[in-house]
Amino acid sequence: MPTPELPEHWFRRELGRLVSILSRRFGVRRIELCEDAAQTALLQATRSWATDLPDNPEAWLYRVAHNYVLDELRREKRDQRYSAEVREDYVEQEVHDGVLRLLFVCADPAIPPESQLVLALKTLCGFSTEEIALRLFQSVDAVHKRLQRARSRLREHAELTPIDPERVHGVLHMVYLLFNEGYSSAQPDRVIRRELCDEALRLALLLNDEPAGALPETEALIALICLHMARFDARVDGWGGLLLLEEQDRSLWDRVLLQRGIDHLVRSARGEAVSRYHAEAGIAAEHCLAPTYAETDWAEIVRLYEVLERIAPSPLNVLNRAIALSEWKGADVGLAELEGFEAPSWLVEYYLWDAALGDLHRRRGDRDRALAHTKRALAAAPTNPEKALLERRLEAIAPGGPPPSEKK
Repeated sequence: MPTPELPEHWFRRELGRLVSILSRRFGVRRIELCEDAAQTALLQATRSWATDLPDNPEAWLYRVAHNYVLDELRREKRDQRYSAEVREDYVEQEVHDGVLRLLFVCADPAIPPESQLVLALKTLCGFSTEEIALRLFQSVDAVHKRLQRARSRLREHAELTPIDPERVHGVLHMVYLLFNEGYSSAQPDRVIRRELCDEALRLALLLNDEPAGALPETEALIALICLHMARFDARVDGWGGLLLLEEQDRSLWDRVLLQRGIDHLVRSARGEAVSRYHAEAGIAAEHCLAPTYAETDWAEIVRLYEVLERIAPSPLNVLNRAIALSEWKGADVGLAELEGFEAPSWLVEYYLWDAALGDLHRRRGDRDRALAHTKRALAAAPTNPEKALLERRLEAIAPGGPPPSEKK
């Protein structure tokens, strides 16, 4: 860390802002050069600010990155006249929606949707290739190839344009994935990355302020983000360990954020559009409005997962529906759903699949199967807090531990 005055997430946020400003100044076709310039400026900052923080850190970063681009252009002996005409001042107003506008550039219909996501997560959000691969259930090599093809498209065709209504849904998906990484981080030591969630909420609110982006789906995504963020303080214990919903102290939930989420969910009901964000926000609202875990309306949550599966089919929806079904009708019913489902190989290898099966077998009293699945989940869990949670489960399942009990 360069100084205690600037948190780690400040640098991640500034990466996206720098790339957006530089791309606006020098052209989107030079986005790779703009990325290199932004990363170089941030690296220099970590070295130069160790003892002395500049009066205007944002302007300092911009000047370093801007000069890097100019030096590279001159070195290549091209665009010298253009580079001489570019203003060198840092105009603070340009960062207000620069990242949002560049998200719309990334949502170019000529770029496949998954490649759009890879480009945005890498370029504007600062995700590593490994983080993107884990989040999209792809190999690192596949992510790298998608990134290169998307950058090639931008080099040849893209330019900054006004916000395009036809690209709103792609931008919403990018913001949704950004929030997901914050809510359930792929980083080993952090289960929640609040700075990513804050940025996702900021971008969603900015999008909602744009006439083209003020859609029911945008309101629903804002609702979803607020409802999940409201539970953050209760989701981890004092040592950073992960607490499941049934273990959380509901008095710690942020009532202001809860109400804000409900208000946006109500506003999202205008019109006839029903998106995945509506269904997921509805599920989150059911959890948040239940006075206790035991009083949760699991029947409604199962219904909402069925709606979600119709709108946005995914094996993960099937898994989550089976878990909700087991809470409603018992572990045997949930297990029957999963055993009758032909899960894709990537889901079978995903730690949450074994974690769910392990818990359901524990609840029905099958210690051997519960142990086998929970051990597999522990071996594949990506973060230390999730590993610690699964170790607690193993202790409860192992011979001599508390007897398994079916939830009523």
